Amino acid sequence: MVVAVLPNLDKRGAADMVEKIGAFLKNEGITAYLPDNICCADYMHAPEEELYSLADFLITVGGDGTIIRYAKRAALYGKPVLGINAGRMGYLANIEQNEYKLLSKLKNGEYSLEKRMMLDVKVCENGKTINEFTALNEVVITSGFIARIIDIAAFVEGDSINYRADGLIVSTPTGSTAYSMSAGGPIIDPTTENMCITPICSHSLSAKPILLSAERTVKIKAFSKKKSDIFLSVDGRKSANIKPYTEIFITKSPKAVQLLRINDRSFYKTLSAKFSDVRSGGFEK
Repeated sequence: MVVAVLPNLDKRGAADMVEKIGAFLKNEGITAYLPDNICCADYMHAPEEELYSLADFLITVGGDGTIIRYAKRAALYGKPVLGINAGRMGYLANIEQNEYKLLSKLKNGEYSLEKRMMLDVKVCENGKTINEFTALNEVVITSGFIARIIDIAAFVEGDSINYRADGLIVSTPTGSTAYSMSAGGPIIDPTTENMCITPICSHSLSAKPILLSAERTVKIKAFSKKKSDIFLSVDGRKSANIKPYTEIFITKSPKAVQLLRINDRSFYKTLSAKFSDVRSGGFEK
């Protein structure tokens, strides 16, 4: 068995965790790789782009952003990803750092796979595709200025839903616990397949989140009467500038992320624990 460990070394404790994982996996007879720009004993090394084809499983050490980054790439190779939480919220991670010895379950096949849908995003101008992206969490259209309202039309089956708001979020079930939740969107079972449209600080009190079938196509157009810049962000990364004639098409991706589960803690138990952390403060000392 071969695994690749992909850490975010900017996270507190991640470097120590990588060393502990390397020694543990070696003792378990599991071959482990690290990207060749990270030096650590007990690992083989290879360029990061080769690890997706070399490894049977990918293990990330970091927060949800780290998992999203590597899981989207792993989905292209059909490889499962296991997240070890070194961040704060960690909705996508399956185990905490003090549970790393559960990795011994990998060689005995004591794990399950959980599929998470993604979104394909096409940015078109004058009928021509100029950019394409894939989202695991969400697609966000927003103004480049704080508290600057923009006009957004979301077309579903040819009919438009119009918003005047700070922005608009189209999220997956996985992304329902991220930006969409902060903007008042519903929490959705992550194993379902649908899209949620959530306005950000809408100028209309009647504007509410809308849950759609994953088989729908959502087309979005946006403009600003104040001629403010409008941006498209995908999974928290600014991806494109949006002009009045830009059309954004959002559909369910044929590719899906596979999250590897070796801990039997359910999504709902994780959700309850994370909410308890927030209520108690949850600040690092």
